[in-house]
Amino acid sequence: MTTSHTPAELATSLGTSIRKLRIDRNLKQDELAARAGISLHALQNLERGAGATVRTLVTVLRALGREDWLKTLAPSPTINPLTLPRGATERKRARRAGK
Repeated sequence: MTTSHTPAELATSLGTSIRKLRIDRNLKQDELAARAGISLHALQNLERGAGATVRTLVTVLRALGREDWLKTLAPSPTINPLTLPRGATERKRARRAGK
């Protein structure tokens, strides 16, 4: 059974995870914000799940040495060139619904 979470719940959960990681690394919020090159307020928003940007998330993960988390979100696809038709190119857009 799959439990569906709201975007706000997911953001709060992500922020809590980042906060725990920061504390495990024995860093204060202002220290991590300085390492990441962001404002203290931006880090506080991220940790609360209160409207952070993707850029803030990426810079904080990088400062914590956890860029590998991003690969779990969207692993790079492995494409076997032998299975592609000759002359095929990578798709740039999604198809319209119903087609």
